[in-house]
Amino acid sequence: MTVKQLSMPELADACRESGVTNVGLWREPVQTYGVERTAKLVRDAGLTVTTLCRGGFFTAIDPDEQAAALADNRRAVDEAATLGTDTLVLVSGGLPAGSKDLHGARERIADALAVLGPYAEDHGVKLAIEPLHPMYASDRCVVSTLTQALDLAERFPAHQVGVTVDTYHIWWDDQAPAQIARAGAGGRIHTFQLADWTTPLPEGVLNGRGQIGDGAIDMREWLGHVTAAGYTGAIEVELFNDALWARDGREVLAETAERFVTHTAD
Repeated sequence: MTVKQLSMPELADACRESGVTNVGLWREPVQTYGVERTAKLVRDAGLTVTTLCRGGFFTAIDPDEQAAALADNRRAVDEAATLGTDTLVLVSGGLPAGSKDLHGARERIADALAVLGPYAEDHGVKLAIEPLHPMYASDRCVVSTLTQALDLAERFPAHQVGVTVDTYHIWWDDQAPAQIARAGAGGRIHTFQLADWTTPLPEGVLNGRGQIGDGAIDMREWLGHVTAAGYTGAIEVELFNDALWARDGREVLAETAERFVTHTAD
């Protein structure tokens, strides 16, 4: 998503040029290019797919909508398995139209995970609940903190359901470091993502993720928390940013790799 202006073949070439060997993929461009074609493309380019994003949106009240969401998430699990990644990132969904029941929405997420978790396990895929910043709670994700995400995940085996730790969404939460330790102790940190917090936020707030080093977040501090918790997996950079998307994607990828080293390496 950081370089969504690149086509799949362009992305593979740019990664090769920049020495990037891991890539987190999003379903929409994968589906556009073709799941099987993408799987072959990344294999031939020597790329490892770290995660597939995104499944989720489990909070509907209507039974038909719930069934449709589960069907779509099963397809997402299938796609992840085809791409060779063991992690599907979940954005849980916001409040249904007209509802103010946060508790009920979160319980419907648990109901969906009870069905989807075993299906994912059968396909060698783990589910990673991603808490989003509270500004997204009404329309995109009623899971706003790592505490809430872990309270859901811990109802299920760790090899089925864990969490995504994303600096952009949790950096403000003084309980997050303890929750990262909790997640690590339970083997539930399934992926770790970096993005910076810059203001003012753009209209609509979705595409406000800052390039690493441009904002308020101490990346080394958060890397230290997940490392202390025992996480040894890939670290993703996920930026939604209109200004970055308007630039040459190869340039953005190279810059992002350089920023990653500058702001995480000792």
